[in-house]
Amino acid sequence: MESPPDPSSTTAPGNAPAEEDRKTRIARYIALFAMPFIMVTMMFATYMGTMHSPHPREMPVAVVGTGTGAEAIVNALNSAPGQAVDARLVPSGSDAVELLKDREIAGALQVPAEGSDRATIYTAMAAGASQGTTVQQLLAPVAVGQNWTTAAEDVVPLPEGDGSGTAVLFAAMGMMLAGYVPLSGLLMAVPHLLSLRRFLPLLAGWSALTSTIIWLILGPIVGAVDGHYLQFLGVGMLATGAVGLAQLFFTKLMGPLGVIIGMLLYVVLGMPSSNLALSVDVMPGFFSFLHRVLPLPAAGETLRTLLYFDGRGAGAYLLTLAAWLVAALLLCLLKERTGGSAIPGAPAVSHPDAPLPALAGGTPRSKRFRYVTVAAFPLSILVMVVGLMSFSMHKPQVRDLPVVVVGAVTEQAEQVAAGLESKLGGMLDVQVAASVTEATDRILDQDIVAAYVLPQEPGGEATLYTSSGAGVSQQSAAKAMFQQVAAQQQAPLKLTDVAPLTDTDTMGSNSLYVGMSWIMAGFLMLAVLRGGAPELKRLRQFLPLLGGWSIGMAVWLWLLFDVIIGAVGGHAWEMIGFGAATIFAVSLVTGVFTRTFGLAAIVPVMVVMMLAGVPASGGGLSVYMVPELFRALQDILPLPAAVDTARSLSYFGGDGVGRNLLVIAIWGAIGLVLNLVVDQWQRRRDGRIGTAGPGGLPPAAGTADVGVRFGGIGELEQAVTR
Repeated sequence: MESPPDPSSTTAPGNAPAEEDRKTRIARYIALFAMPFIMVTMMFATYMGTMHSPHPREMPVAVVGTGTGAEAIVNALNSAPGQAVDARLVPSGSDAVELLKDREIAGALQVPAEGSDRATIYTAMAAGASQGTTVQQLLAPVAVGQNWTTAAEDVVPLPEGDGSGTAVLFAAMGMMLAGYVPLSGLLMAVPHLLSLRRFLPLLAGWSALTSTIIWLILGPIVGAVDGHYLQFLGVGMLATGAVGLAQLFFTKLMGPLGVIIGMLLYVVLGMPSSNLALSVDVMPGFFSFLHRVLPLPAAGETLRTLLYFDGRGAGAYLLTLAAWLVAALLLCLLKERTGGSAIPGAPAVSHPDAPLPALAGGTPRSKRFRYVTVAAFPLSILVMVVGLMSFSMHKPQVRDLPVVVVGAVTEQAEQVAAGLESKLGGMLDVQVAASVTEATDRILDQDIVAAYVLPQEPGGEATLYTSSGAGVSQQSAAKAMFQQVAAQQQAPLKLTDVAPLTDTDTMGSNSLYVGMSWIMAGFLMLAVLRGGAPELKRLRQFLPLLGGWSIGMAVWLWLLFDVIIGAVGGHAWEMIGFGAATIFAVSLVTGVFTRTFGLAAIVPVMVVMMLAGVPASGGGLSVYMVPELFRALQDILPLPAAVDTARSLSYFGGDGVGRNLLVIAIWGAIGLVLNLVVDQWQRRRDGRIGTAGPGGLPPAAGTADVGVRFGGIGELEQAVTR
């Protein structure tokens, strides 16, 4: 952005900024559209590409035992098609436990002692809940094939307050946010602070502050972490300092475009390689390498070892963070020594007190106001991301899971339902269905999660109907409960999946990524236009741009997810149409806030459109396993409507899409009406204060300030990762 004049200087009337020619303006608009396109594509191509069908790749396991029988189990595991595991033989259970605590193996199978048929599967859920589940799925069939009974032993369990094992994920993500989010704001608002001699003491204080806030949220407030403040402080200062210095170097090197490199390294590549959400052993091999070199895995794994494994193995991860810090510091020193303090795209100011906007596209502000803003804006994002996500997901508890009981006669079903209600009333909402057909139809309509069909005769088989397509977490919860019910009734249980997941969506997460990509494409566009094209002041000016953007992005995302990656199959017109409608509606609503309150309004928009929508969507955890607040939001927010549409088109024949389209249409209509209101408000305001350029528009910016205008939107991206 063109620098405002120094307050002490005067500007001759003839020195007004030059008008932007047509070719320059077109180039600026192309750049504006390229930024969100790259960000959305980069993030969701990686997430969908790596997580739509994760499967184990040489996952390290152990077989506990001696003799030819145990060796045969090891050989069978290693020679199985697909190279799912890398098995080794260990002589005793204590050796396997030590290997688990040292994180050298993911699990172990102890063969039965002579004269017994009881095998033991060792896991360490604190090393990753998904890893522990995967190990059980790999080793349990081996025991079944040998006609062994199995017992599970969790040698390092997760604490009660962190049942999902996500505390270290949100803590590490918060540290990445704290390290790299503020740089865009500093570049735009207070570029004089980007010299190392000023930046280093600020970074030290900021790292200590944000690490303390992350601990306060996850510890005393949410209850996911017990104690360990000094460990959080030390790891946080190192991780945030390393990321902050690295992002400073990228900013010095590339200006506002450095946000792309930061997003790629800290978020896009960092998440699948982190071993914090999914085991890195189910990711492509390249991410196993990145697990050892990127800061997000290093921060998360350091915290995990300190919290749950007595610090065993933390040294290697601390060295990774230290290497990032030292390398970034040396590179920044070299850049300042060879290139001076000039930063590409930074406002050219002659004095630190010269007024500059606090955020891209804003009005010039005092230095004090800018200091407050560049701290408050990233801090609010940090608090919302870590606080809201950890509050909703740290301790999944099944509440009011809707199920039905089917019996040979209604009285039998009612009796069993009443018994289940009395024992599991807080966890289950039990009803009675007249027939299996009625029950399965209700599952396919997503009215219920499961149907338990009682044995038709004494000693007969019970059947549990579920749908993995509607959500793996709720299906697993239903299975676990009704396996116990069937065991108490001494009836074998048959499991039937009436809408199973496909081979290209084995986690059931594709619908979440599809919905999130539509939402992000919507609110990013208005953030960019607000910062990079402030001359577009009226709805009629940017409405055609939004229409073209919405359709173009919907087509591109379908091509990306379906044709290129192969994760989402078919329903092209429905997916494109609903995606375009969602992007358009979210853009309109976002525009109301950015046009009224500026880019600072992106924080509440992001909370409503994305952060609150993730737990309300059922795309990760079931809505019956998160706080009830989010269940109430399921039928209101746009992200749950988008996720349910993608899921319904894939697995339920489009049932409910009309209802979801109505939700999106209501949001779009509200956004349209409120934008017209904002138009009237801006006309009256411009009439009172006058206009800054011909036709009521401000003077157009030159090409040199494009990066500064939209550079500030990079801090939004980190907040939408799962």
